[in-house]
Amino acid sequence: MTAAFMDLVDVTIVNIAIPSIQRSEHATFSQIQWITAGYALAFAAGLVTGGRLGDIHGRRRIFLIGIGGFTLASALCGLAANPETLVAARIAQGATAALMVPQVLSIVHATFPAHERGKVFGLFGAIVGLGAVSGPLLGALLIEWNPLDLEWRAIFLINLPVGVAGLILGRRFIAESKAPHALKLDLVGVALVTAGLLMLLYPLTRGHETGWPLWGYVSMPGSLAVFAALVAYERHKTARDGSPLIELPLFRVKSFAAGIAVQTVFGIALGVFFLVWTLYLQTGLGWSVLKAGLTGIPFSLAVSVAAGLSVQKLVPRFGRKVLQAGALLMAAGVLLYLAESERYGLAITPWQMALPLLVMGAGMGLIVAPLTDAILSGVPREHAGSASGLISTVQQMGNALGLGLVAVVFFGVMDDHLAPAAVGPAFVDAFEYALGWVAAVLTAIFLLMFALPARPTTETDESATSAP
Repeated sequence: MTAAFMDLVDVTIVNIAIPSIQRSEHATFSQIQWITAGYALAFAAGLVTGGRLGDIHGRRRIFLIGIGGFTLASALCGLAANPETLVAARIAQGATAALMVPQVLSIVHATFPAHERGKVFGLFGAIVGLGAVSGPLLGALLIEWNPLDLEWRAIFLINLPVGVAGLILGRRFIAESKAPHALKLDLVGVALVTAGLLMLLYPLTRGHETGWPLWGYVSMPGSLAVFAALVAYERHKTARDGSPLIELPLFRVKSFAAGIAVQTVFGIALGVFFLVWTLYLQTGLGWSVLKAGLTGIPFSLAVSVAAGLSVQKLVPRFGRKVLQAGALLMAAGVLLYLAESERYGLAITPWQMALPLLVMGAGMGLIVAPLTDAILSGVPREHAGSASGLISTVQQMGNALGLGLVAVVFFGVMDDHLAPAAVGPAFVDAFEYALGWVAAVLTAIFLLMFALPARPTTETDESATSAP
């Protein structure tokens, strides 16, 4: 949970600091986008491999390597001399997080019996909410207080004591676990999944700054051919030695396949919203970093409370309807936010944003914790690493897709060269346009959720069954 908290704080804390990094380092929009998307790309590309390495070499061992590497990469981010170095360090952060994060769910899945996992995932949901509230607020306070004149660098250096604590706790308390049968790392599968993800995501993140060249339109459809080749090779690898990178039979489990689809699209919605929201508050409305950070408190508290309630009280009674209610609540909150922005424009206040953010946060909380439990509920324990890696991969892939789409649904609707007086209105208009897209994606998530099992799965540790 310490590692999960550190990862979540790191993602949200960077968003709030983006305008400060842009001003102090004179970073271009492309570099700013890469500070966020570079992390997401490296994270997404390495997660399946990270999960499989835990199955093979031991989840505790890979977890400790990952958290140690993540802490070191955080130090490199904090000491970066220019935007290019910061982007490289962020990519290293994403790669080491890909070793650390999949082990969190794998260790939970392998350590706790089925009837206890719901409580643990409820705690995990609360950690998600706490990370969401702590990141922006901690980032705002650190940048506002500016300890030792570190400016934005403090947001990365704060990871050092947390990472050291995670290493100490991990070495002392986590029991080792791995797949019961000897497995080998599927290097061809690693190459194919990495190539496919980069071919899909790289053109999206570079498209706006390069004028959407032809190679991007070739690369993105070409990624589908690479993914098709990956599926064919994984089937061959399974038949040959039983050590594929991706356990394709997992997708025969209805709860897993449906949940993966929901997770991907949900990641897109979050990737779009959080980046454009930060730019809207600080660049469009001209608010200070502290004011922007405090504005997000209602959202994050609502996420934390609703996440705990959803797993403990609501899902056991109402099943899938809880997640669908969450999607509709989030969409309603986004539309309410849109209405408030249209009504008040540049004069909007944090108090006028509070109700939309509370509704959105409650909706997100109803989704995040039970969705993870629903996806993993029918997965056999020996495949926990592969399944957890896939869950995190598609979430980050969706997030990176969302970050890439910001170039289309936000920057794509404003002029590249704005007069100073036109910046505020242009950012407000672009934010409202992006909110319309986010609401549409959340509606699609609601419809996708009909494919989830109607009731929670009653799974035994030894077998995998999908809910009716």
